Amino acid sequence: MGGDAPRRFRSAHAGGMTGIAPLSRPPVEVGPGNITRRCFSAMVLAVAVTAAAPINPARAQSAAPSLVDFDWTDSARSRTVPARLHWPTNIAPGSRVPLIVFSHGMGGSRRGYTYLGRYWAARGIASLPVQHAGSDSSLWAGNPLGVVDRLQRAAHESEALGRARDLSFALDRLLSSGAGPYGAQIDRRRIVVAGHSYGANTALIAVGARVMREGQWVEARDSRFAAAIVISAPPFYGEREPARILGPVKLPTLHITATGDVIRIPGYWSGAEDRIAVFQAIATPRKLLAVFEGGSHSIFTDRS
Repeated sequence: MGGDAPRRFRSAHAGGMTGIAPLSRPPVEVGPGNITRRCFSAMVLAVAVTAAAPINPARAQSAAPSLVDFDWTDSARSRTVPARLHWPTNIAPGSRVPLIVFSHGMGGSRRGYTYLGRYWAARGIASLPVQHAGSDSSLWAGNPLGVVDRLQRAAHESEALGRARDLSFALDRLLSSGAGPYGAQIDRRRIVVAGHSYGANTALIAVGARVMREGQWVEARDSRFAAAIVISAPPFYGEREPARILGPVKLPTLHITATGDVIRIPGYWSGAEDRIAVFQAIATPRKLLAVFEGGSHSIFTDRS
């Protein structure tokens, strides 16, 4: 997976979205002579969280985050919940820090999406990538002939629900005194959930998306999240009425995709139009869609 760098950035927005400047200008060229695709993407994502004050670019580049690994276990579910905190090192003493809780895609880990963690931290925003034990990088280990079965189990709605609960559990732990001094500095009004691919579905569940199974709603909304950043979201389990699933999402959402954003994994395929359908199914007008021309599903990861 990979692809050429996106050549052009296009935007569409609906309504007003707290903390986001309307992207109604002409398309912005993205290329070697301008700005890297990932840096530009990170900037778009960062403004969804906070209207950061102007900073010295040289200082931003040199302000590497402090990395703290947590190896938590949710004893109530007998499930490990590893996480990695990217903590900004250039914040003023006593200042309140916004937080992004991040969910990786299928087969990922807490060590991915490092370019986002670095960029956000350089601008005073902490991020907490959470690793989901049922759908993490362990899927690629073992007999390759069994990878399709492992992927299908990981995509089951029980795992989707478990992933959303991972995010809430990790947030609980980070905000507690047991995680050190960080929780006391988090701005509780600016906690955002974000995710890529399967993680984008997880983020949407965390802000209200739900599916009906056996007469019951499968849901795990966490009221502490103030908005969601949705990167390359697949459709929900082949459901034909996405508006029914995403209708309960009332918070601001920022959606990121690309015209070449096609998901290809063993036993599964999803076209780029599915990302647009997810955006359109969100009922609230407080939403924004950013589309790169070109690129691929993996341009938003750490892969080259």
